[in-house]
Amino acid sequence: MDSSAQLDSTNFLQHQLHDIVSLLEKQELEKSLVDKSTSSHHDLEETLIVKQHQARIQERLADMHSADIALILESLPLDQRQSVWNSIKGDHDGQILLEVSDAVRQTLISGMKAEELVTFASSLDADEIADLADDLPKPAMLKILRSLNNRERTNLKTILSYEDDQVGAFMDFGMIAIRDDLSLEAIIDYIRKLGKLPGHTDKLFVVDQDNIVKGVLPVQRLLTHAPELQVADAMVTDFVQFRIDHDTADASRAFERYDLISAPVVDSRGELQGRLCVDSIIDFIREKNDEEMLSKAGVEEDEDLFSGIWKSARNRWGWLLINVATALASTRIIGFYEDVILQLVALASLMPIVAAMGGNTGNQTSILIIRSLALGQINPDNVRRLIKKELMLAVLNGLFIGIIVGVLSWLLYHDKALAFVVGSAMLINLLVAVTVGLSIPLLRHKYGRDPAVGASIMLTAITDSMGFFIVLILAKMFLVGR
Repeated sequence: MDSSAQLDSTNFLQHQLHDIVSLLEKQELEKSLVDKSTSSHHDLEETLIVKQHQARIQERLADMHSADIALILESLPLDQRQSVWNSIKGDHDGQILLEVSDAVRQTLISGMKAEELVTFASSLDADEIADLADDLPKPAMLKILRSLNNRERTNLKTILSYEDDQVGAFMDFGMIAIRDDLSLEAIIDYIRKLGKLPGHTDKLFVVDQDNIVKGVLPVQRLLTHAPELQVADAMVTDFVQFRIDHDTADASRAFERYDLISAPVVDSRGELQGRLCVDSIIDFIREKNDEEMLSKAGVEEDEDLFSGIWKSARNRWGWLLINVATALASTRIIGFYEDVILQLVALASLMPIVAAMGGNTGNQTSILIIRSLALGQINPDNVRRLIKKELMLAVLNGLFIGIIVGVLSWLLYHDKALAFVVGSAMLINLLVAVTVGLSIPLLRHKYGRDPAVGASIMLTAITDSMGFFIVLILAKMFLVGR
């Protein structure tokens, strides 16, 4: 990284991004000057400027990792992104397309010809091509399939036959399978002849003549045990393996629990089909976290940071309209009890406190439940105890916060009845908030929906409306007409 090597990774990337943007702005300035000139070689001069700047961008990004280039592309507006992509795509393989987000990948692929996509795919493995499949145009995908050999084509079709949340969709075929009647020395000789190990190879998979997995041979054992020892005597028979049709979320938890780097993937008979590696699991976890973070706010995961205004607006309108509807409901509640507020102006300043505390409490519960569902910690055997525990906690918190708010209200307005109403409303609204915070994710999960989608928006809307309603109905019962 020459002089930039002293910078940390983030600063280095920001430095590179700044330089790329400066080059693009300089190119635009030079092109605008050429446009204003009266030279008869106008087109030639403009072409030379573009080629010159493309060469500079290529030089700048030549030694960078594909993940870093992907981050730079994601950070550029659409026109600048396309300029950089046109400058570098001929000198890089398909790894950059794998690294960028789905939304950015679509913008890059949309401007590429089928022949270019086939060239990019030629450097990728079957599992990597499968990651791009949803974004590739049909003609390009057909050409890619025809360019593969029979084995690669079969592997690709196998991966594409599984759902996005199944282990089979994330497996790869870069593994070494061995028989248990061979010596460790023979295995070492075999690997030496191969010349290299597939990435993330921490163990070899031991299979019988029917390709049924019998154990694993860690590379550490291969190197530290006596060469004349047979695989059967050195292999591990207590190992983790995954069914090809199992949930990837469960597999990701197993990778975390057992500190796995790779694991065999088998079918219902135990026959070896492929392997699951930690890099695929990390990608899966990252994508799920991104989806969950965006879905809580009601933003679709495929929105590009620099996508068109119209597309971004449509992406967000759904939940915004829900917000409008719930806000109108809150105003109608307030309007219905307008006479109460006119008589007790203090309520106008106290109601937002009750509503806000309900929203915060509900969000705490909701986030806890969403996280626990994602980790598989909630099941039919413990869900009742969890609900009971959270409701009891809501009562305790409601009493504690209710007393504090009630005392503060009394100190401010010297009205015991008002303090009682506000404190009681706080207790009831916190119970409502926890109930809603439990119900939304649990019910969505029960019916096969993502528990996180829109949870925060729906929860806040309900607790705000209920907070106002509870305060006003209690005020009408205990304060009006005293």
